[in-house]
Amino acid sequence: MIYYDFHIHSALSPCGDNDMTPNNIVNMAALSGLDAVAISDHNSAGNVRAAMAAGKKAGVTVLPAMEVETEEEVHILTLYPSADAAEAVAREVYNALPDIKNRPEIFGEQLIMDEEDNIVGTEEKLLISPAALSINRLFDMVKEAGGLFIPAHVDRHSYSVLTNLGFIPDDIDIRCIEVSRNTADLAAYIDSRPELAKYKVLRNSDAHYLGDIAQRDAFLEAGGIRDIFRILGG
Repeated sequence: MIYYDFHIHSALSPCGDNDMTPNNIVNMAALSGLDAVAISDHNSAGNVRAAMAAGKKAGVTVLPAMEVETEEEVHILTLYPSADAAEAVAREVYNALPDIKNRPEIFGEQLIMDEEDNIVGTEEKLLISPAALSINRLFDMVKEAGGLFIPAHVDRHSYSVLTNLGFIPDDIDIRCIEVSRNTADLAAYIDSRPELAKYKVLRNSDAHYLGDIAQRDAFLEAGGIRDIFRILGG
């Protein structure tokens, strides 16, 4: 059994608090009793390797991840089997972002860190922009990389596939969705949207602050990363 939180933003996301460093995240996860987390910054995997290294020291498995905003302004949580795979997709996503420079005084800093939480750079391009990639194109990219494609916080009224499109596309093979923790009664929500009953459901924190990282409640009957991908992708 693995207790998880697969949607956590580091200080690389401009909306993420600067205290969301690799070590702070994994150590908070450890204190919360979590076995596995994912660093899922907006349109970037720039802090993934540092968090994975920090996670090894803390005894917490860190999955490479990224939250991508498609051209439909839909947020998709993507999980990957390796840092190489995440970074390969991240490069394509980055190239598809509009050439808009971040303004830290408005949007927040975008900090790139090493495994000791040292700031080694900043991302100049604004990451909270929609990439010029359709949902279908992103699905193909993630699948080719061996990753998982998970529509994020489908219950929310913004940046959600159900809000922006009104439905989950049936021409791509989506197996899993994320329902935010804002929806306390998951069973009642699924009953209200019976078309969602066929999907596996993740409950993540979407944490932007250390205090928002999930506690030890959501879990998967898995023994390791391979099991996680088998369960969520099968």
